[in-house]
Formats: sequence, C-alpha cells, structure tokens
Amino acid sequence: MASFSAYGLGLLAALMLAAWWRSRRGEAVMMARALAAPLCVTSAFVGSAVLKDVVREPRPCQVLPVGTTLEACPAPGDWSLPSNHTVIVFAGAAVLWLVDRRLGGIAVLLAVAMAVSRVVVGVHYPHDVTAGAVVGAAAGYGLGLLSGRGGAVVARHRHGRLQWWLSA
Repeated sequence: MASFSAYGLGLLAALMLAAWWRSRRGEAVMMARALAAPLCVTSAFVGSAVLKDVVREPRPCQVLPVGTTLEACPAPGDWSLPSNHTVIVFAGAAVLWLVDRRLGGIAVLLAVAMAVSRVVVGVHYPHDVTAGAVVGAAAGYGLGLLSGRGGAVVARHRHGRLQWWLSA
C-alpha cells in the first residue's frame, strides 16, 4: 500500500501516454486533450498547492497519537488539505475521461485507490482526499474541455513539422 501511495502517480503517466497513442489517429480535439493532459494535471496541482497554503491544515500523523504510519510523516508545514496526490490523479482521470472512456474508467479506479491509500498510510484525513477528488475532478474536467479548443491547431499541424508527434 505504501509503495502504491508513493509511486502510483507513474501509472497515471502511463495512462496519459496511452491516451496520446490511442488518440493519434482520432479526432483532432481528442488529440489536443491528450496532449494537454499533463499541463491540465500540473495546473490542478499548482491550484492545490495554493489552496494548501491558504487552509494550512496539519496532517493526521502530526497531531494524532497514531504511532507508526505506513509512510513517513511529512515535516510540519507540509499541509494536509487537499491531498495533492488525490488532486493529481482525479484531474488526470477527468481529462482522460474526455479523451477515451476506457482509459478514463481505468484512471478513475486508479484515482479512488490512490485516495484510499493516502488515508490508509496515515498522511491524510478522509476529508482531505474528498476535497482533493472534488478539486482535481473539477479542474481536470474544466481544463480538459478548454484544451479541446486546441483541436484546430492539432489538425493544422498533423501534416507539418509536428506530424510524427501527432500521428506516429
């Protein structure tokens, strides 16, 4: 559980790469969303980090007498609400849902598992991951819809210098 909690984000990266691969021969809007997915996820993470600095909630492993946790407790000042891991995977799942429903469904399962793991390893409260899921899904879905506007750019460049990246 601790390894998944720490390294499960790599699975999201693999799903984003698969979305790019699967969308390369599809509609330009889907390709634009697949290409923008990492930027959408990064933007959601930045928003989450700003929110953490505003809320400043200590982690459960810092304030509750829980003893040893499955994951090392972050240092004081590394705030709990919302869970960044959860924001990242739910933002990724929302964008992937807009690109490819099958990959999006897998990403949703990954996101739920990541949220649960963050509570189980002792570094987040349940409300931290709930807030992270809401923030991440909203940001990912909104930014994913917005990134679809890049479809015209993708369509224009599919036969130009970027052809290899857009239709490999």
